[in-house]
Amino acid sequence: MLEIEDLHVGYGKIVAVHGLTVSVRPGSIVAVLGPNGAGKTTSVRAIFGLLPVISGAIRFDGNRIDGLTPDRIIRKGMGLVPQGRELFAGLSVFDNLRLGAYTIKDETQIRQSMDQVYDYFPRLKERWKAAAGTLSGGEQQMLAISRALMSRPRLLLLDEPSLGLAPQVIQLIFRILADVHQKGVSILLVEQNAHLALNLAGHAYVLETGEVAMEGTGKALLASEDVRRAYLGE
Repeated sequence: MLEIEDLHVGYGKIVAVHGLTVSVRPGSIVAVLGPNGAGKTTSVRAIFGLLPVISGAIRFDGNRIDGLTPDRIIRKGMGLVPQGRELFAGLSVFDNLRLGAYTIKDETQIRQSMDQVYDYFPRLKERWKAAAGTLSGGEQQMLAISRALMSRPRLLLLDEPSLGLAPQVIQLIFRILADVHQKGVSILLVEQNAHLALNLAGHAYVLETGEVAMEGTGKALLASEDVRRAYLGE
């Protein structure tokens, strides 16, 4: 589904990602772990067309997408939940969701998607008229995930979805992600909460200074002494 091959990405003359190779198969959940500065967010932004690629290739369904604009990538079936959420703070919950569906022309599909995200997060239905900027941090993350799902993606990218959230909200969001996956959406999860990410993911990569330092199944990395020391505080 998604193939990233020998990817190099940077900001000006600073190269932040060095030769990244990652694969996401259809129907899978893949996690990307690593400390701050490891190149996780840079990689996500490059995959989604928000940063130019220095070299390497990004393929989705076998076709090159590096160099495409984000709206074209969305139309191909990919959705993004960015770090920091990047909601339209002055617009209502409802309007943010409608904007997430701007690539969908079928009103029936839009209504079905709206019903689905309200089923995932009933709090958003309660606050559908509220401006996004007035929501709590947890509610904003719920809205960011729901907005991405409104485009009916086949692959959902999430960049640090647990960042800054209360533990009970994190648990809710990860339960919803498992449900989204069960409904047929593949997931690429960039996350610092290694324990949750590795329990959810079938396969995972650990980045250090822009390169893959380790990879394996979620269970194997959970059992790794190096991972447990570095990321699980054990």
